Amino acid sequence: MRQPITILLSLCFGLFLADAMVSLLDDSLILLFDIRVLEGLRGIVFVFTVLVGLLTYGLMGFAPMIPKRVFLPVTLFNPIAGFLVIPFLIYWPRRMQQVSWASSLCQVALGLSVLVFFQGGLKLRWPLVPSDHLRPRRFSWLNLSTFLLVNVFILLPALLAYLGLCAGVAVNHFSEGFVALHPEGFTVQVRKYVRSDGKSIQLVPMSHVGEADFYRSLSQSFPTNSTILMEGVTDDNDLLTNRITYKRMAASLGLAPQEKEFKPSPVQTIRADVDVAQFTTNTISFLNVVMLFHSKGLTPENLLKMMQYSPPPHFEEELFDDLLKKRNRRLLQEIHAQLSQSDSLIVPWGAAHMPELAREIQKLGFRLDSTREQIAIRFRSFLRQGRIARQHEAERR
Repeated sequence: MRQPITILLSLCFGLFLADAMVSLLDDSLILLFDIRVLEGLRGIVFVFTVLVGLLTYGLMGFAPMIPKRVFLPVTLFNPIAGFLVIPFLIYWPRRMQQVSWASSLCQVALGLSVLVFFQGGLKLRWPLVPSDHLRPRRFSWLNLSTFLLVNVFILLPALLAYLGLCAGVAVNHFSEGFVALHPEGFTVQVRKYVRSDGKSIQLVPMSHVGEADFYRSLSQSFPTNSTILMEGVTDDNDLLTNRITYKRMAASLGLAPQEKEFKPSPVQTIRADVDVAQFTTNTISFLNVVMLFHSKGLTPENLLKMMQYSPPPHFEEELFDDLLKKRNRRLLQEIHAQLSQSDSLIVPWGAAHMPELAREIQKLGFRLDSTREQIAIRFRSFLRQGRIARQHEAERR
């Protein structure tokens, strides 16, 4: 196996070095001249580099002759770099091109260092990995067992812990603390703002699906003298081909839909949302496609329709303005109107709306007075639902 492994290692290292050079050149052209002619080639080389790298990494458990101190950095560089980029995506998304350039530069430096190690200088001679650099060792059960144990009990748990930490940081950052991810589940932070004239506004982050007791406890906690500004897009002109509902999602996750369990006193509620007619035609078309999954399920026909949907240019900004900005403006208008009639307002809206609403009401002179956390989704609900599904499957068999 010495000769085939030499060829595989040379191919693995050659692809790694080619990927490094193409990536650095592509990132440099984008940063300096905004030229993107190498993106296609870069993507192809990257895919082959990762595939051959993963094959080589797995082979290390069976072939102790592979020099791990060299090929562990080579095979794991791209996956590790991808994971390390996550915090930059969260905090500095506009700096990602600079981060990509720095990563490519590090890959080139590593590739050239390995080339000097194998070739004794900056020379390209085949094989790139000479056979005399392979260790004189054959298959070993100890090597394979150690390799598997390290991957299963050290690397995999560490990766899951890191991804969980990143997910928690991202949720907290983008919601500005209104939503938090904990080991037991998702929690929301209810915030009460007060003003010197005695008026108060309570911002209540909501989720379309959640625990039934979460919605019930919220409904019971609202003071009877408060005015509740409700969320809920109407469709008076029947522009949506499928009604907006999350019952199917809730059932599949073992949770309850907000529309069923959240029942505040109807005497206190005022709908403060927009009508679908105020959205652009592009947003309405997109909603009609997306709601197919919620109303009729994930069928091959619906999946095909989603894959065939082609968004127009700058669609993301248009969608963001319709679903978030436009609705926030309408809600803030209602807040202004109701403040002259009520001393206590409660705003149970989606968590994505909360950061902008908090900033805007503070401009009106309100200050944060108190907070309380409530669990909206418990992870045990998913586990229970999975257990029930397995029981049903066993009964069918």
